[in-house]
Amino acid sequence: MTSNNAPHFDPERFFRHGMGGHGGRLGLHYAAHGADWVELALPYAPELIGEPDSGVLASGPILSMMDMATSLSVWLKLGTFRPHATLDLRIDYLRPATPGRTVIGHGECYRITRSIAFVRGQAHDGDPDDPLAHVAGTFMAPEGYS
Repeated sequence: MTSNNAPHFDPERFFRHGMGGHGGRLGLHYAAHGADWVELALPYAPELIGEPDSGVLASGPILSMMDMATSLSVWLKLGTFRPHATLDLRIDYLRPATPGRTVIGHGECYRITRSIAFVRGQAHDGDPDDPLAHVAGTFMAPEGYS
């Protein structure tokens, strides 16, 4: 969807120049990216634990990370930042995150229409073959994507 003259969206630069707001408060970090996918890291932190006796990260920070990862994947596929809103982001939790481990969120944009972007992803805590959650969702750009 990008042309040689189109701006280039760089998620590493996006994070390097100050990831503030909700993502900054959670401690999200850039990990890696490709043409239509991005990986973010959510470091283990005691203040993100859901039930104090369990030591397990709460589901909210993981969902927030996956929303950000899938959103960034849309901008990567477009090649530029475009304001958009999360229409739907379903998350299926497969197991709890392992206490003490960083959670990695992989988000991918697999299709963009004139106004809707379709995304999917997974979160794991060290082994992509043993995910702790899968996500699927859609974003909408009020001004359109094309």
